[in-house]
Order: sequence, then structure tokens, then C-alpha cells
Amino acid sequence: MMSDGFSKYLEDTQYRHVLGISGGKDSAALAIYLKDHYPEIHERVEYFFSDTGAELQEVYEFLDKLEAYLGKEIVRLSSGRDFDHWLKMNDNFLPSAKSRWCTRYMKIKPFEAFVGDDPVISYIGIRADENREGYISKKDTIKAVFPFVEDGLVREDIFRLLEESVGIPEYYKWRSRSGCYFCFFQRQEEWLGLKRNHPELYEKAKAFEGRPRRKFDWVEGERDVGGYGYTWSPQGPLDKIVARAEEREIKGLFFRQKQNERWQDALKNDMDDDPDDQACLICSL
Repeated sequence: MMSDGFSKYLEDTQYRHVLGISGGKDSAALAIYLKDHYPEIHERVEYFFSDTGAELQEVYEFLDKLEAYLGKEIVRLSSGRDFDHWLKMNDNFLPSAKSRWCTRYMKIKPFEAFVGDDPVISYIGIRADENREGYISKKDTIKAVFPFVEDGLVREDIFRLLEESVGIPEYYKWRSRSGCYFCFFQRQEEWLGLKRNHPELYEKAKAFEGRPRRKFDWVEGERDVGGYGYTWSPQGPLDKIVARAEEREIKGLFFRQKQNERWQDALKNDMDDDPDDQACLICSL
């Protein structure tokens, strides 16, 4: 039976219905949930993915599988510029938790351009068992709704929805989030996982830390200003972070799979995302 909270918006044909797919488990599970339990909404929903061009290959592969299951296109949005361009526009300072310019320019602005000034219902995959913060549009024309909260779905339900359909994204074998390969919210062990699973991307991320600062000026163009754009993590440069992660691994301080246990089951039994992790919903949900 359709929730009254959702049906009232379906009755008003002025609204567009959108659901952002991040590549993460919760937004994917929500799309599957709408298709299987709210087909009237699924028919109306425009699924989209904000592509920074810096996503893992596993994310793109998962999007293809999800698109096939949904039987609808997942529209790929883009800022029209790559990360290097936006890095220059931000004086070669790497983004951070306190300065999320990458999210603003490469995720949020493409989304808001996609919906324009149309009245929009945006479906958000926050679960009933969590209290997360992140990007919820402040535009008056965009109304956020939370089907999992309203219907009481929790973490266990999300894994069930995925395993009964498209499976859990492969990168969860070593990573707790979707998003760019250089995401500054990654834990120590996730940087170690990047080095082991995608050594070429690890080297690219490390090279960004070694770039000298150049400031962009509309009159003078780009000029050296001295210093560097700092590191991806306040804990230090990547090689030191990975070295510490390897030490912690040797000491058995990381969560480990039990013998003969599927990685999917180990993931379900592991702790959920770090409660201090305030990565934007539009990136990682």
C-alpha cells in the first residue's frame, strides 16, 4: 500500500521526482525499493548520478547493473570540467572536510542545474536506524522525502534488498563509501585498500599532495605563490597514513573476516559508517 506521504505528491503533476544514485548501498537500495514496492513512483522517478570523473571503475560497473535491474536510465550529470580545472579555480588547495568545494562544484551544482527551478520531490536514502547529516537542498522548490524512515527500514533491510537483486557493490570489500578515489573522508585502512586494489590511482592521489601551489587570477592567469596544497588527510601525507595502517593491520586492529566467512556477511556484521563521518549525502549515501 502506498504511503500517504508519497501519494500526495504523485497526485500533483507539477512535481518532478528524482533520486540521486551515489554508487553507495543506501541510494541503490532505495531505487530498488521504489521499483519493487512503489511502481507508481518508480515510473515517475528520474534517476541520476553526478559523475566527477574520479570514481572507481567498480562504481561504473555497479551503475550498469543497477540500471539494467531498474529498466530505466540513470542520467549521468557532470560539471563539464575535470577535477584539475576546479583545483586550479581553488588556488590548488585540496578539498577537505572544512572546504568541500569538490562537492559544491562537481556534485551539487550539476544537480541543481539538472532540476532547475522545477518543483521537485527528491528521494533520500536515509534509514530509520540512523541520524545522518549531509546535503539536503535548501531550494524552496525541492522537497526531500525519506521512504526508509517512513517505512521503518534499517541497515539489515538494505543488505537484503541488494542481495536479492543486484548484489553489494564490489568496492565494499575494502571501502566503506562510494565517491572519488581520493575522497578525504577515507579511513587509514581505506587508503591502504586503494593502494592495494588500485595502485595507479593511489599514485595519482599522492601526486596531488606534491604539487606546488599556484594561484589563479583572471588578469594575471596562474602564478606561483609558494607552498603546497596540503594533504588529503589532516593525519599527514598518504605514505605515512598507509604505513600506520599497515602497522595497525599487523597488530590485528582492523576488522577481519572470519575463516570461511563471505565478505558480504563480514560487511553486514561490521560496524556501520563512522559516526563522525559527515560526508555529504549526495556523494556517499
